[in-house]
Amino acid sequence: MKLIAIRHGETEWNTKGREMGQLDSPLTAQGGRQAHAVARRLSRLSFDALYSSDLGRAVTTAEIIGARCGKQVRIDEGLRERHMGIFQGLTVAEMRERFPMERQDYERVGFEYVIPGGESARQRLERSVRVLTTIAERHQQEVVVAVTHGGFLMGFFEAVLGIPPGNGWRFKRYNGSFSVFEYSSGRWCLEVWNDISHLDGAETLDDPTIRAN
Repeated sequence: MKLIAIRHGETEWNTKGREMGQLDSPLTAQGGRQAHAVARRLSRLSFDALYSSDLGRAVTTAEIIGARCGKQVRIDEGLRERHMGIFQGLTVAEMRERFPMERQDYERVGFEYVIPGGESARQRLERSVRVLTTIAERHQQEVVVAVTHGGFLMGFFEAVLGIPPGNGWRFKRYNGSFSVFEYSSGRWCLEVWNDISHLDGAETLDDPTIRAN
């Protein structure tokens, strides 16, 4: 089974450095162009199913893909981004001002820290593996596209490659990027990571808010 993982297009909060988590922000015009570019790329491929996180930025990206490729979007809440609790909607500077102790603990504890009202990076990673493995086992011998989020993908990437938790920030994960994983005999492997060749040199953002987790 092959999983083509797409990070949603750029959002207004991406450009402002605001932590979305499980809140939402609409795609920018650039984000829409990214979604259409990845849809054009996928239209040249054959795939069997299209999944999306239920958060609006992912759904909008997936609907653009579905319209171009003739696929119905299947919503899966498990593909959501990490719940960032009290940090959602804030910039890093605002987090440090409003929740100085919690932000300090977040940066110091890292992977195991459960954000008040939210999740830990470990919980997000475990959820990503569980949800994507369930999809893979449902679609054996098929190709599936899943539209999801930068932090969600980074947790899964770390798990697949066996990278020490919290070290995935060294690898870019751009808006509108295209990654491919393979699932066989109960094991995942990585084939392609963060490919943005379909964007034809257009600017796209990495996600620095994921770094300290």
